Amino acid sequence: MMQFDYDILFIGAGPAGYVGAIRASQLGLKTAVVERDKLGGVCLNIGCIPSKALIEQANRYAALEELGKYGITYNEAGFDYGKVQASSRSAADKLSKGVDFLLKKNKVDVFSASARLVDKNTVSITEAEGKGEKRLSAFAIVIATGSRPREIPGFAFDEERVLSSTGILMMKALPKKLIILGAGAIGMEFAYIMNRFGVEVQVVEMLDRILPMEDSDVSGAVKAVFEKRGVRFYTGMKAAGLGKTDNGTLQLSIAPAQGESNQVASQATVLEGDKILVSTGRSPNTEGLNAASLGIHMDRGYITVHDYYETDAQGIFAVGDVVAGEPQLAHVASAQAELVAERVAYLLGKGKNPHRSRIERRFVPQAVYCEPEVASFGAKEEELKKKGAAFKSATFPFRAIGKAVATGHPEGFVKVLTDPATGEILGASIVGPGATDLIHELLLASQNELTVEEIADMIHAHPTLSEGIKEGALSALDRAIHL
Repeated sequence: MMQFDYDILFIGAGPAGYVGAIRASQLGLKTAVVERDKLGGVCLNIGCIPSKALIEQANRYAALEELGKYGITYNEAGFDYGKVQASSRSAADKLSKGVDFLLKKNKVDVFSASARLVDKNTVSITEAEGKGEKRLSAFAIVIATGSRPREIPGFAFDEERVLSSTGILMMKALPKKLIILGAGAIGMEFAYIMNRFGVEVQVVEMLDRILPMEDSDVSGAVKAVFEKRGVRFYTGMKAAGLGKTDNGTLQLSIAPAQGESNQVASQATVLEGDKILVSTGRSPNTEGLNAASLGIHMDRGYITVHDYYETDAQGIFAVGDVVAGEPQLAHVASAQAELVAERVAYLLGKGKNPHRSRIERRFVPQAVYCEPEVASFGAKEEELKKKGAAFKSATFPFRAIGKAVATGHPEGFVKVLTDPATGEILGASIVGPGATDLIHELLLASQNELTVEEIADMIHAHPTLSEGIKEGALSALDRAIHL
C-alpha cells in the first residue's frame, strides 16, 4: 500500500468534519482537518448555537410580561440588545474553543487553511493569510465544507439592510420593523426572537403554509400562536421586487406565487420594513475545490454520493450540507461523518464495517426552536394519504398535560402516526414545550421497532411533559386517560 501523510483528511471542521475526525482518531486513524475559518463551522459559530442563545434570551425577556400578573413592575429603559447579542457570541466562542480542545485531546492535526483537491489522495492547502502552499496526502479525503445562506436575485446581502442568517446574528441593534423571506426553520426562529423583543415582524412564504416541511396540523398550530402575538404572515406569496422610500424605508413588493403574470402584477402588495432577512435556503460551499475535474459528479454545486458517502472518485467522500438530496442539518452531517470514519477504518483493517451504508432519512429528527417548539420524524399525514397507505393518526393536546398547564405552556400537541395492523410507529410530530427533546423517545422506539403499545405500557413520571408521549401512544390505542 502507498504511504500517505494521513489515513483520513477532512476538508472543513464543522459538525461533520470535527466529529468525523474525532471518531476517526478514536478508531486509530492518523487524522487531519483543514479549516479556513473558525473550528465548529457555521452551526457552532454563526448558526445553531448563537441563535439558540438568542432564543433563550428572548424567552427571558418575554417572561417579564408575566410579572405584571403578580403586581411586579420593571423598567425597560436600560435594555440593550447589543448585550444580548454579545452573550450569544460568547456562547459560540466558548464552544469553538471547546472543539479546539477536543481535536487536540484526540491528537487530530489541524491546519488553518483553505484546501483544493489535486488528485484522489492529495490536497493542496493555502494558509488563511496566503503565506504559502503545501500538499498533504491521505488514504481517504472527506469533503465537509458545509454551506452558506443562499442569495436570490435582487436581494444581494449587504448585511446592513438586506440580511442573511449570519447578518442578523451579528446585528447589535433591533429594527422597528423586520420583513422575513421564508417561513422555514430559520425564518420562524428569527421571527420568534425578533417578535419577543418587540420588533414588528412580517413573514413571506412562497408555499401555501409556514413550516412547509412539517405536518400541516403543526403549521396551523404554530401560525395561530404567532399571529396571536402580532406576527403577520403572507403565505403563497413571492418577492417581486425591493425598493426604498425617500426616507430610506425598505419596500418589498410581493405577489401571488402562482398565477399568470398579469394577474400576479394586479395582486401585488407592498410591505415596509427597516431590514429584511432572506432565509430561503442554503448553497453548498464547493467552489474552488476542483472536485469536478477529478470526475466527481456535481448537481447544481452539490456532490452526488454513493454507498458510505463515497463520490465517483474512489477514496474521496462527501458529507453534510454539500451532499445532494440530503437534509442540511448539523446532526445529519455528524452522523454521516462518523459513518465515513468507520468505513475508512474498516478499509484499513482497523475496525468493523458500519452496519448501514447510508443514514436512514425516516429516522432523522427535525427541530424548530421557536416557542412553541416543533419536532418531528418519519412520515407526515399528507404523504401517507398521497401514497394511499393504511395509517392511524392520534393526537393528544398539551392542555391536558398537568405540567404543561401548571407551568403556563399549554399550547401544542403530540401527534403519532401508526400502522393500524401492527402498531408500528410511522412518524410523529410534537408542538409544545420541550418538543425538541421529547421527540427522541418516540424516535428511539421507532428505530428499534417498538410498538406504540410498548410505549403506552411504560410508566412515565408524573408530572412531566413526557406524559404527553404516553398519552399520545394511548390515544393511538383509543385508550387515552386524560382526554
